[in-house]
Amino acid sequence: MLMAAALNFVVDPLQLLRPARFYPPMYSNDSRMQDAGLVRSQQFDTVFMGTSLAIHFRQSDIDRLLGVRSLKLSMTGSNSHEQSFVLAAALDRRPRRVIWEIDDWIFRDAPDIDSDIYLPADLYRRNARGIAGYLFSGAMARESLWMLARSIKPFQKTVARLTNGVLFKFPIPDVDDINILTPKFDVPAFYNAGRAMAEFVDITSPARRSSLAESYNYDAMVRNFERDAIGLIEKNPDVRFDIYFPPYSILQFVAMRDASPATLKIVYDFTAYVSRRLAQFPNASLHDFREIKDITHDLGNYSDVVHHSPAIDLKVLAMLASGQYVVDRAAPTASLERLKAQVEAYKVAR
Repeated sequence: MLMAAALNFVVDPLQLLRPARFYPPMYSNDSRMQDAGLVRSQQFDTVFMGTSLAIHFRQSDIDRLLGVRSLKLSMTGSNSHEQSFVLAAALDRRPRRVIWEIDDWIFRDAPDIDSDIYLPADLYRRNARGIAGYLFSGAMARESLWMLARSIKPFQKTVARLTNGVLFKFPIPDVDDINILTPKFDVPAFYNAGRAMAEFVDITSPARRSSLAESYNYDAMVRNFERDAIGLIEKNPDVRFDIYFPPYSILQFVAMRDASPATLKIVYDFTAYVSRRLAQFPNASLHDFREIKDITHDLGNYSDVVHHSPAIDLKVLAMLASGQYVVDRAAPTASLERLKAQVEAYKVAR
């Protein structure tokens, strides 16, 4: 155990204690674990946070289109409590800007951070329990040995071929490649109108439609938004928060309209609350991309009713840079009203 601890301390595979120095760093697609090391080892002035809708962005694209030095911390399936906790750790490094993809679903009730079995909270805190668990981990010692082997030139090619995300947690040599779609990924086969419509038919079926209302509780969503989003904004008045609603396909809202109207009302009411609340803070801007018909009505952009293609990732970044869809502080619900009109008028082609 002492040998494992010494090895982990020297190699520090997660770069939790220091940036990699004498060996090429490696990274993991397990964002909840990897983010704990990224916030300590990387240099950045902008933090990019979100769910699976923000997971495939490249940091290099964020940097290029927004003129920043970014750190992507998006976590698939994450809730607002997880996101706020990770953002707070990153804000200790004093970035100037946070870009935050949010939606109504992330503000559902969720376990307390210390009860969250997926998020290693003590690694972010870097307390005695977290550091001890990290250093005395046999799994981490295996990763350390593998990284050392990969740093030895005669073994590099062989080890690189054997490295994968199944046997080893750290298979990625470039931080820009964390959670991105590879060039071989078949985008047209995955993002197309047929898949989006099939998902719509499924979630509006009698057997599935109840799932549309799952975890939608207005009072809980407001409470969690105040704690997790407004709490961070208030504590960091010198940080610019660019918060955006992602461009869900129109089918997401039409599904609620047709199969769960009470849920759609909660979404509308919560949007209105968020829009008015954020308008009160000079260091926060809300961008609403849900009303952009050229994107949201083109079902070829989607793999289901919410997840958009990498091409839309780039459009989102360009729109964030231009500020074209910033919600007007003087009329914070205007974009919501335009979305409502689109949802009401939309006719599903079956």
